[in-house]
Amino acid sequence: MKILLLSSSPRKEKSQTFLLAKEVLRGVASDVAAESEVIHLCNLKIEFCRACEACHKKIFSCPIKDDVNMVMKKMLEADVLVFASPNYINQVAASLKAIFDRASHFIHCKRLLGKYIFGVVTSGSGQGKAVLDYISYYAHTCGAQYAGGISSQPQLTKEKLEEAFKSGSKIALDIREKKVYPEQIEIIEKGKQYFKEIMKARKNEWKEEYLYWLDKGWL
Repeated sequence: MKILLLSSSPRKEKSQTFLLAKEVLRGVASDVAAESEVIHLCNLKIEFCRACEACHKKIFSCPIKDDVNMVMKKMLEADVLVFASPNYINQVAASLKAIFDRASHFIHCKRLLGKYIFGVVTSGSGQGKAVLDYISYYAHTCGAQYAGGISSQPQLTKEKLEEAFKSGSKIALDIREKKVYPEQIEIIEKGKQYFKEIMKARKNEWKEEYLYWLDKGWL
């Protein structure tokens, strides 16, 4: 099993966000054999989406020469994605949001189907729910199931770290049992039906995405 942690705190290994997420990874590894990879987004070159639609016409053909395509390909290789972010005005940090925006192909083609996503949020105000809700929403738009999330105020307590570890064990259980959340699958299927009509309408413009849908037998 492969786990990819995308950590968007600019403080990297010193951040409370990363320390909390690291306990989640430890919890997963305690139950199943897992290969984990950590990417600190602040180490990468990440530009903003230009809405050129090149990636819809030809998959992974973004004209922006930065590190985003590399991150997206690693996302496709992972079984579990952990998105870790400080709460910046009730939203994920800009680097993580830029990844989401640049990966609109994932939304159109539900490229994260079969994967699980977990959210980790730290917030000085303690108001992490809105950010976790957004991560859950993003998971469903890309076809992934949301395996849950954890949020905390700094400084991290022993109890909160233990909760993160147990959350990791739960993710491992989801993977072993191939856990299905029926209410989430319903949301994902509704999203597929919505984009099915869009793919039909844009088939001459978004050629490779349309062909992807045909290959999957979704049209």
